[in-house]
Amino acid sequence: MERLIKSGIGWRIGWNPTAKEYKGLVGEDNWAIELTEAELNDFCRILTQLSETIEEMSAELMNEERIAIEAETELLWMEVEGFPDAYCLRLILLSDRRCEAYWSQTVLKDLILASQTLKMY
Repeated sequence: MERLIKSGIGWRIGWNPTAKEYKGLVGEDNWAIELTEAELNDFCRILTQLSETIEEMSAELMNEERIAIEAETELLWMEVEGFPDAYCLRLILLSDRRCEAYWSQTVLKDLILASQTLKMY
């Protein structure tokens, strides 16, 4: 498998299976964070879980009701916040690098789709 970077306006995600340590990449137009394979796996898995959870909970919420859902592993913390059909994402790496990232509601659906097709988890 070759290096792969998927991107759109306001988001990008990548996978390089031949890289020595940092095989993954997440970012947007003006910044990026390299991730280990384990961090990228957690990012993609949790992003899918959070988006599925917010979709499942949408039937329980009133139209004007906002929601925040977070999840954490040993490697990272993530939160989605907003309305079921328009929410943003926050990421904090819990490793020695201590990076923080944010994606707005306007790009998140495309990032979620790209993360699910980047590689098989």
